[in-house]
Amino acid sequence: MFDTNVSALPVNDLSHLPAVWCFCSSPEYHEAVRRIDQKLNVTNATLVKVPFDLDHWTRVAEEQYPDGLPLPYTNDPTQWIFHGHPCGSVVWDEDTKRTAHGPLREDVSVLHAAVARLLGYRWPAEGDAAMELAAEQREWVSRCAELHDFADADGIVCLPAVRGEMAADQRLLRLLSSAYGAAWSDATLPRLLASAGGRSLHDWLRDRFFAQHCKLFHHRPFVWHVWDGRRDGFHALVNYHKLAAGGGDGRRLLESVTYAYLGDWITRQKDGVERGVTGAEDRLAAALRLQQRLDAITVGEPPFDIFVRWKPLAEQPIGWEPDVNDGVRLNVRPFMAADLPGGKAGAGILRAKPNVHWRKDRGKEPRTQPTGRKAPPLHQDDPGRLDDHDLRPQYDYPWFWPNGQFTGDRVNDLHLSNAVKSRARASADFGA
Repeated sequence: MFDTNVSALPVNDLSHLPAVWCFCSSPEYHEAVRRIDQKLNVTNATLVKVPFDLDHWTRVAEEQYPDGLPLPYTNDPTQWIFHGHPCGSVVWDEDTKRTAHGPLREDVSVLHAAVARLLGYRWPAEGDAAMELAAEQREWVSRCAELHDFADADGIVCLPAVRGEMAADQRLLRLLSSAYGAAWSDATLPRLLASAGGRSLHDWLRDRFFAQHCKLFHHRPFVWHVWDGRRDGFHALVNYHKLAAGGGDGRRLLESVTYAYLGDWITRQKDGVERGVTGAEDRLAAALRLQQRLDAITVGEPPFDIFVRWKPLAEQPIGWEPDVNDGVRLNVRPFMAADLPGGKAGAGILRAKPNVHWRKDRGKEPRTQPTGRKAPPLHQDDPGRLDDHDLRPQYDYPWFWPNGQFTGDRVNDLHLSNAVKSRARASADFGA
């Protein structure tokens, strides 16, 4: 289940768990392991070869955790067990040696958690009543239900007011005020903006949010900021998980961005051109370019296609058919395939450039996998051989077979036309 970069240390006697935890989370454990092995990837066996004074660490555990180890808690929104509340906090109270409610948070993660909630995202703890959490952590999870009404139904929130919806900054302000409740004051928002480096909610959403979101979530963004390259133009925040939904739902959501939301913006700019509104003509041109680009992503011809190297040719997406399990790195490629005038270099139609690449990955794909069975002998003197089955046959994975020779190179920067993929699908369907 684990390679040598991470190891599990199961404790056979649970009464020893606090002592083992105190030892393993102390600098002394690190020093003890390093006295044995200085390599970067310490082997699993080495991790338990260190001397362990059970009596000593039992006394340490009794002092640090007289009521036992705390149940899991965190205020970090990148973690699976995060409670999901924008400003709630759970801390360790050193006086009582228990978890406790901490002061309401005002760090930069507050705004990011609030935006995610506005787009309809919920953290795993919110959907898993059996998840082991500290009581205070579970209480904040429950309080998230008070914010459900603020979540956008389709996962599309535009910065300007379009289609009769409020502008994003106004909607976010209402959510934040509700999250803080009686603790909200005129001074709260300035403090939140100061932590995020914004002058106003609108400016922060427009200019800083997406770059910070990418960095906070390790450059695997799940809220995508699509824009037309103009600061005064069309901007939309989109819930990536809904955009990558199966059964055609993701494609329909992309079409909604293209024709319903952006279409409404285009109609308004056309009206502005007729009335002689300053800048309307330039905004209209930028919006039409973005609409053409979104159309191209929907169709999915190169370079706006998705390529998934571990899927056979017949299962490659045709047009916008993302599989959320293939990951952000692959599914975001069409959105970053070509820049718009005024956009960020390398970001395509996204407001900022996530730190992703499609270079060749390390390692090689296996060509065959032995079954362990003996194949029939080729002739009387042949004792038989292991029956190998091709895992990567050339007709399914031609990118592993340049010039007809199998290399197994883990290439990712490859573009395939819809015609090629359609023929492969038709052939696979005929064969089935």
